Amino acid sequence: MKKDPISLKRKVQFLMYTLFFKQTPEDFRPYALFFPRIRSFLVKNFLEKCGHKPRVKKGAEISPKAYLGNYSELGTNCLIQANVYIGDNVIMGPDVKIYSRNHKFDLITIPIQKQGKNCFETRIGNDVWLGANVIITAGCNIGNHVVVAAGAVVTKDVPDYAIVGGVPAKILKFRNEK
Repeated sequence: MKKDPISLKRKVQFLMYTLFFKQTPEDFRPYALFFPRIRSFLVKNFLEKCGHKPRVKKGAEISPKAYLGNYSELGTNCLIQANVYIGDNVIMGPDVKIYSRNHKFDLITIPIQKQGKNCFETRIGNDVWLGANVIITAGCNIGNHVVVAAGAVVTKDVPDYAIVGGVPAKILKFRNEK
């Protein structure tokens, strides 16, 4: 089943965000003025689905075919591909990358770049903290109430309440343990 094409209004808002407002100053700068609000407004209106009061930091790169929950944040210079679902109250540090596509490489007789790509859904649960420079590979599901340590590379699903870190990311402990 094909999804509806992106409307002209959404395309214009995406273009305005990308060309004029994506690199405007952060809200903690005294000269930021109204730019953070404009970034959030444009992202809220061009995304496939977006919850209440998103926070969009400088340089956030997000596909119009992504989903962002209530009160969630897009970190400075993050990269969010299409078919990524981000839950409510998610915070992320700078330079987070969340992927939903991978190159095919099964056939050794054809160059990798000519084999196409696999597309997956990547999901981030509610109340998740993604530290700086986290990479989440295509098709991974991050549970609710998870902390992903800075610099971690998530290659497998992460259960609820886990604290993960490392390359590849491993469970370090659980938030709900005493």
